Amino acid sequence: MSAPRTAWQCLRALWRWLREVSGDDAYERYLCHHARAHPGVNAPSRHEFYAQELQRKWSGINRCC
Repeated sequence: MSAPRTAWQCLRALWRWLREVSGDDAYERYLCHHARAHPGVNAPSRHEFYAQELQRKWSGINRCC
């Protein structure tokens, strides 16, 4: 019985790692940070968060030279 459980645990760990590496878990990580750093303040929605991130990413100089 422990072998399937171990396989599922490995798959879940792999999935969490893949989400972390790809940035797919950015909003969840942001919510944890926001709760610690800004208690009592409402966090932006997922849509607002990604809109802010896109604005931050593309609003500056976008070339190296």
